Order: sequence, then structure tokens, then C-alpha cells
Amino acid sequence: MKPLIVIIGASGVGKTTLMQALCKKYDFAVAYETHDERPFQKLFKQDIKYALANQLDYLIHKAEQEKELRQLDKPAVMDGGLDLDFHGFTRLFHAHAWLSDLDFDLCRRLYNLIRSTLPPPELIVMLHAEEKIIRQRLATRNRINIASSKDADLLEKFISQWLESINQEKVLRIDVSNESIDYTQSISKIMEKLNGKS
Repeated sequence: MKPLIVIIGASGVGKTTLMQALCKKYDFAVAYETHDERPFQKLFKQDIKYALANQLDYLIHKAEQEKELRQLDKPAVMDGGLDLDFHGFTRLFHAHAWLSDLDFDLCRRLYNLIRSTLPPPELIVMLHAEEKIIRQRLATRNRINIASSKDADLLEKFISQWLESINQEKVLRIDVSNESIDYTQSISKIMEKLNGKS
């Protein structure tokens, strides 16, 4: 089975940009976040009653992406991913009371069931950037953002708690605050980690 890499971190940290730079240099299958195609996202931004539907849709969608990538005969890289959507965004929704305790438990059960049928990623790349950089990037986006710049610290806290619970050999933490536009340093670190050189 070819390795699956997931790029995680707060909204606006540079996950998609890093993925694009990585795929320019190496032959990876890819799965991007498709916010504009998710049917409940715009509805949720208008009415929080769609929060549960939005999160269930994302969990199912990410599982479908993972399953498709796992069937290909080359390594894959994924923007965000199933684990980020549950441990990061679903917990964030719950913290904001957009999901009730029962709603959150339903998402948890679905996530655990999915993860029991799909192997976890071989490498999790956790990106971090300074708050002002994330805030600037979010302000220039022309798309729906579920998590605002004010949520970055809370989201990173939830993600860090999840990462602490898993095998640290599978985790690569990178601060991209001062990274070049082509992400040369980050790509080098990822490939070294993937090839078992560090």
C-alpha cells in the first residue's frame, strides 16, 4: 500500500499551497478540500441548524477521498483530511455550541466507524504560522471560511491534543511563517521524513 500524507493545520496556514508546490516536484495523487462543492456549507453559514449535516457531509466526503486515494498505485497527499475534520473542526463546532452533545457523539461514532475500516495516514504534516499571517490570508480569500482567524488558537489546541495521542513517528511539525513561496524547506522535510531519513 502506497503512503498517504495529510497536510493539516488551521484555516489559512497554507495547506493547499504546500500541496500544490509538493505536487509540482513529485508525482502524488491528490485530494483537495472542495469547500464550494459541499452542499451544506453555505446553508450552515446562513443558519446553524445545518451544522450537523455539514459535519456529517464532510466526514463522509473525506472518507470517500481517502478510500479513492488508497486504491491508486502511487503515494497520495491530502489537503486537511478525515482526522482534521473530526478532531479539529467537529470539536470546534461543539465548542461553539453549533453541535449539541448528542450531535457531537453522532459525529464521533461515525468517525470511529470510518477510521476502523480505513487505515490512518502514514504521515501527518502539521503546519503552523504566525497569527498575523493566518489573519491576512483569511482576509484575502474569496471563499467561505468555517473557522475565522479568531478560531485559529482553539483549532490548533484541538489538533495538538489529537496529535499527542498518536505515534509521534507519523507526525511532522513545520513552522511555515518564514517559508519561501515554493515551500522548498517544507518539501525537503516531508520527503526526508517519508523516506525515513530523519
